[in-house]
Amino acid sequence: MQALIESVGSLSAQQKKALAVMLKQQGINLFEIAPVFKRQEGEPLRLSYAQERQWFLWQLEPQSTAYQVPRALRLSGHLDVSALQRSFDTLVARHESLRTHLQEDGDSALQIIVEQVQVDIALVDARESDLKGLVEAEIAQPFDLQQGPLLRVKLLRLAPQEHVLVLVQHHIVSDGWSMQVMVDELVQLYAANVQGRDLQLPDLPIQYADYALWQRSWMEAGERERQLGYWTGMLGSEQPILEMPMDRPRPAVQSYRGARLDLALEASLVTGLKALAQREGVTIFMLLLASFQAVLHRYSGQGDIRIGVPVANRNRVETERLIGFFVNTQILKADIDGQMTFRQLLQQTRQRAVEAQAHQDLPFEQLVEALQPERSLSYNPLFQVMFNHQTDTQGGGGSVTGLHVQGLEWESKTSQFDLNLDTQESADGIQASLTYATDLFDAPGLEHFLAHWHRLLHQVVQDCNRRVGELPLLDDTQWQQLMRDWNQTYQAPPQNVGVHRLLETQALACPQATALVCNGQALSYAELNQRANRLAHRLRAAGVGPDSLVAVALDRSVDMVLALLATLKAGGAYVPLDPQFPADRLAFMLEDSRAHVLLTAGNLHERLPLAADQQVLFMGEHEDAHYSSDNPDVELIDEHLAYVIYTSGSTGKPKGVMVRHGALDSFTQGMAQTLSIDATARLLSLTTFSFDIFALELYVPLSVGATVVVADKDVAQDPEAILSLLHAHSINVVQATPSTWRMLLDSERRALLHGVQCLCGGEALPADLAERMLAQHGAVWNLYGPTETTIWSAAHPLVEPLPFVGRPIANTSL
Repeated sequence: MQALIESVGSLSAQQKKALAVMLKQQGINLFEIAPVFKRQEGEPLRLSYAQERQWFLWQLEPQSTAYQVPRALRLSGHLDVSALQRSFDTLVARHESLRTHLQEDGDSALQIIVEQVQVDIALVDARESDLKGLVEAEIAQPFDLQQGPLLRVKLLRLAPQEHVLVLVQHHIVSDGWSMQVMVDELVQLYAANVQGRDLQLPDLPIQYADYALWQRSWMEAGERERQLGYWTGMLGSEQPILEMPMDRPRPAVQSYRGARLDLALEASLVTGLKALAQREGVTIFMLLLASFQAVLHRYSGQGDIRIGVPVANRNRVETERLIGFFVNTQILKADIDGQMTFRQLLQQTRQRAVEAQAHQDLPFEQLVEALQPERSLSYNPLFQVMFNHQTDTQGGGGSVTGLHVQGLEWESKTSQFDLNLDTQESADGIQASLTYATDLFDAPGLEHFLAHWHRLLHQVVQDCNRRVGELPLLDDTQWQQLMRDWNQTYQAPPQNVGVHRLLETQALACPQATALVCNGQALSYAELNQRANRLAHRLRAAGVGPDSLVAVALDRSVDMVLALLATLKAGGAYVPLDPQFPADRLAFMLEDSRAHVLLTAGNLHERLPLAADQQVLFMGEHEDAHYSSDNPDVELIDEHLAYVIYTSGSTGKPKGVMVRHGALDSFTQGMAQTLSIDATARLLSLTTFSFDIFALELYVPLSVGATVVVADKDVAQDPEAILSLLHAHSINVVQATPSTWRMLLDSERRALLHGVQCLCGGEALPADLAERMLAQHGAVWNLYGPTETTIWSAAHPLVEPLPFVGRPIANTSL
């Protein structure tokens, strides 16, 4: 082996590559001969894989400062500036990375190492009050990677005995470990220069350009395939995006603007965490990572949680004291089921961390290339959240020849990821910092996130056998607020179950009042109730009763409203089928629901793919004429079904959401009260009845004796027709999505909207649209709620453009 090592230095690059392959085949690690595996003089200096990605990112955004590596040191005492300058001169001569810039070479670039570079210390007089701004301004200055050096040094003189030294490098030639190497050596050199003695730092057996050559040779010799096989097997072909609750939607392009929140873990908690880690045979890193994964699972609801973890990637003594870009990124995946215990999650995390360490050398860039995730400028590929745990790597400070050196902290203004949790373990305990993308999050929500993580840590110290889905995240005050204070909305339910009973009550109280207007037809409450009753008795004769499913396939019309009301009166539950839907979606819903009866019209029948045993009833007054107009006497309970609404299917196949009468009754009564809708309301219905919010448009006004005007399907897509209908019928309540409201406000006739109560939901409400709506409408309500919670579960009145903060709708059942 020694003879082999001695002969390597004379080999060409091609011969070295062949040798690397041979050694790999024989199970010999290329790094065994690393000390002499160097580049030939005059050989083009290719970039490392990590540098190639940095070069690519810089070309995309040359003015970005997201990949700066900064450090600031407060120097208290007598400072010899000339000795400091000589120390930097020695450092620059010692480390080629500090004399490196890049030169474009086809699709990539080459490292250009300059023999002599002068890194001058920029001395600036400053005031303590300006310190934070000056440091941040220096960090915010971008580098030109094609112009060296990629190191800047600024010295801020606050007083004769008080200075702050600001060091900024670009990530393409440095990392956090490198910055500490530079500071350590700088302190040693400064001490020697001040004392007038020579300091011989240990020789560097290689330089960064040699490492880049090793890395490529080793990976190309077969190591890439071995490690890549592990990672592709672990991560699979699907690369999910972590969907955290955000304050704003993702922008098309990340700005990398960020902010930071800090949290100190108290000594008693740290003691408990260390004891738990020891009992379970894991490191503090593994324990904190598992806890972070658990909270992300609870927030996102996702079972596949992927977190990026940086690794120093300095597993050879030759690289320990080098300045360069060595750090690599691993993706630690957790498969979490809310029913698994935290102990099980912790052991899974341990196993995966150990496996990842055995495959830590594969450059992250090559993993991205192999997996080929869908690329977007709005988020990072493969993972969106980072976790980094360090153990006192930067120290708390020290003294050198009468000069006290102390690291200076400042708030980060950038974030390369959605979230980045950093934990720093020292003799004083554990300090946590959460850096976040301000494009997506605001501080208050993430303060809750940190508090929930903090509480989870306390819980697992007490009992790590609890299920992940059951670990309490709320303190007693928050629990009381969420589960009690915000939910004290109980009201006595209607005496008779079913929203159709409220219609029957209004038909007695105000029989001649107009209940429904549609396509030129107007029905009074008495007429609407009687016609619905006749159809209901017909349905009863067809075998419809409690929990029977009745598919309704009708265009927006009086018949559509009658079919829904009649189904409820007969005791059944309707399944709305919009005839405008694609045939395959209609076929799926008919087959999946197994509705026994289909209510439709003759002109639609042939378009519907019917099941063999499906009973078809056609709408028509003449069909119902011989049936009774009296209210059917059908006894229902809260748990009986009222309707089944199918979701859009955006996450897979559409799913039927079964809504019971008790929930619909609660919603109808609570929404009428929340929105103050009474008999004077005239509500315009624009929504397809296959969208659950249509239930508000129909049942809320009919429950209080108001009028509902159902727009034709063609009108619902035409802003001018909507405005004409609104004017013709003196509409004072409209529910629509933000996109529809924007369309109406863009009309020259938008003044017709003045005084209308606006109900807005179904999409995120942008701030600019909220401002326009508030200027035009009498009242604006921002509504939210998934189908599974029965239409809207929260409603917020906007008196000024505020972020959405919902309040529960008055509820008649818990």
